[in-house]
Amino acid sequence: MDLIYLGILIFLFVLATFDLFVGVANDAVNFLSPAVGARTAKFRAILLVAAVGIFIGAATSSGMMDIARHGILNPSMYSFEQVMCIFLAVAATDVILMDIFNMLGMPTSTTVSMVFGLLGGSTALAMIKLIKGGVTYAELINTDKALSVILGIFLSVAIAFVFGYLVMWISRVVFTFNYRRHLRWTIALFGGVSVTSIMYFLLVSGLGQARFMTGELRDWIADNQMAILVGCFIVSTVLMEVLHLLRVNIFKVIVMFGTFALAMAFAGNDLVNFIGVSLAGLESYQDYVASGVGDPSAYMMDALLLPSTTSTWFLVAAGMIMTIAIFTSKKARKVIDTSVNLSRQDEGDEVFSSSRIARRMVRNVLNATSVANRYVPARVKSWLNTRFNTDEAILQEGMAFDLVRASVNLVLAGLLIVVGTSLQLPLSTTYVTFMVAMGSSLADRAWGRETAVYRITGVITVIGGWFVTAGAAFIISFLISSLNYFGGIIAMVLVMMAVVAVLINNNRKFKKKQEEESIDVLFRQLVRTHDKKEAWQLLVEHVRQTQSGMVKFAREQFGRMVEGLIGEDIKALRHAAEAVDDEKAMWKRYRRKEIIGMRKIDYLQAVEKNTWFHLGCNSCSQIIYCLKRMVEPCLEHVDNNFNPLPKEYVEELRPFCAEVMTMMDKVSLMIVSGDFTGADEVLVYGNALKSQLSAVRHNQQDRIQREDSNIKVDLLYLSTLQETQELISVTRHLLRASRRFQE
Repeated sequence: MDLIYLGILIFLFVLATFDLFVGVANDAVNFLSPAVGARTAKFRAILLVAAVGIFIGAATSSGMMDIARHGILNPSMYSFEQVMCIFLAVAATDVILMDIFNMLGMPTSTTVSMVFGLLGGSTALAMIKLIKGGVTYAELINTDKALSVILGIFLSVAIAFVFGYLVMWISRVVFTFNYRRHLRWTIALFGGVSVTSIMYFLLVSGLGQARFMTGELRDWIADNQMAILVGCFIVSTVLMEVLHLLRVNIFKVIVMFGTFALAMAFAGNDLVNFIGVSLAGLESYQDYVASGVGDPSAYMMDALLLPSTTSTWFLVAAGMIMTIAIFTSKKARKVIDTSVNLSRQDEGDEVFSSSRIARRMVRNVLNATSVANRYVPARVKSWLNTRFNTDEAILQEGMAFDLVRASVNLVLAGLLIVVGTSLQLPLSTTYVTFMVAMGSSLADRAWGRETAVYRITGVITVIGGWFVTAGAAFIISFLISSLNYFGGIIAMVLVMMAVVAVLINNNRKFKKKQEEESIDVLFRQLVRTHDKKEAWQLLVEHVRQTQSGMVKFAREQFGRMVEGLIGEDIKALRHAAEAVDDEKAMWKRYRRKEIIGMRKIDYLQAVEKNTWFHLGCNSCSQIIYCLKRMVEPCLEHVDNNFNPLPKEYVEELRPFCAEVMTMMDKVSLMIVSGDFTGADEVLVYGNALKSQLSAVRHNQQDRIQREDSNIKVDLLYLSTLQETQELISVTRHLLRASRRFQE
């Protein structure tokens, strides 16, 4: 039995190692987004600063592991067998959830995932004890902790957003977007306040609970806190002025220092989210083995009520793994991109679509603003507009926002976390940093009328994901813990196998998604370039890929629809219908990106190419609508189990299907290669197909007049022929437009 539990313990540490990778990938957004968004330094340099902070924070962590040991459940009421069921469920849930959110590129809270996982797992077994009687839920579960986390969610979201907006608005009024003209009398003071705030944050959240911080040292810092802060402010203000006179960019200093401090605090405080459960399992196993009790269901885990005795080597090893993860994780960059894109100054790549609630919020805000503007003096409005003149924004290539906003994001996030810690409010690092960034971008007028609905939808989606994390962690952990308890060792083994299978499948999907999103790399290069010739080349390549991709997609789905109709394959038709809807949403984004790209090229060239560009775009849209008109009646017909196509119709349709797909292959190859040598022959070939289909269509109309024919089948077949003919027509239009556009 001991060996079996040893195997479970080893698996817990495997999950902990993986959790360190996926956890860092998700939480990297907390401390990397400001520096990455403002291009403060090269990406590798930013990673290096963050990695040093992570390693130091993890290695000097106080081991806030007690929350995993007795922060949620009361271990004296649970046996060794039961806590191992819970710990395995929590570790599995946490890893799966974090990996899914990373794959989606959505930032979420590792703290919420672990806390609600513990709450769900321990509640599952608490229900069994409650049924037996003799105990209360309050004796089994620390409900106060769970309620404080829920309270922290609301406080983090609201407070961080409001303060982010207010502080950024004031900072922008002081510095303006052309901040280099307004540094002489303000930068030293701003730098002094910022560095002092970061130092205070570092002392309280970064080093406040470190192992080398003895009780006497903590008491001395607390007693002399004001003197330390005043001294730090004076020294840092003088230092910032000297550095400014030496032409050092103070904002870059603040951002890099803030990145280090936030990374260090994250590693020290959030380390429990990744390895706390596994270390609690280790200490439970050690205590159980040392007790000599043979029955794991009879030995109660009072030992977990004692303070953690985590070895420093575990913390150092965790720090090393996290450091490696921050350098190697591709998912971390995806999560960072989500936060940066939602707060970027220009339009950029709007990842999220519009939603009804976002449209309603924007409309209400516009109405309220128009009313408020009536009472603001014209001079005040004029003066504020000069302070918020975004045309003067200092945005170098690749920057999503400027250094002023990056500094405010880091300093304010650190201050709010310190204040929350001092007031014993469970503010989440993820929630604070993300909502500060959203509030500051709103104050910076980054959410214009063209982008507001997309940004608000994105913010709502991310916030919704946080609540989904809490609910999913509770439910999944509850179910797995119950399965572990009732199914015993066999169930635990099955859970471990299922976790491995899910993680492998998620990584395959992520790699496939990365390949599909490779075209977005072109768009990012297109947005960042200021060379009109390079912009034209990138735009042409982008158009080639999107248009040829559309033709390939049409070919694949057309073939799937025809075969699905002939073979009455409902699954194939449903997949085709879903694919068409997804492609419609994707094409809407691509079209918007390419219109932004048209603005980047030379004006005269844009005038010359505009007609063919929009004709090509309209042709792609028509392809989607044509496929949609084709698949819907086919799906309805097969789903209702109506009569299949007669053999005569099948033999008539299949050859046309093959010829249309052959034509589409040629068109796709010409567009993506830019070689239109045989384009005229393909156009003639397509016109001939249309003529042949027209003859078949007229023949079908005659068939419908016969009284012995099945009207439903005949109308469906006629509709299919018409849409096939239309598909050929729009494909020919796309070929002509693409050739003229690329010439």
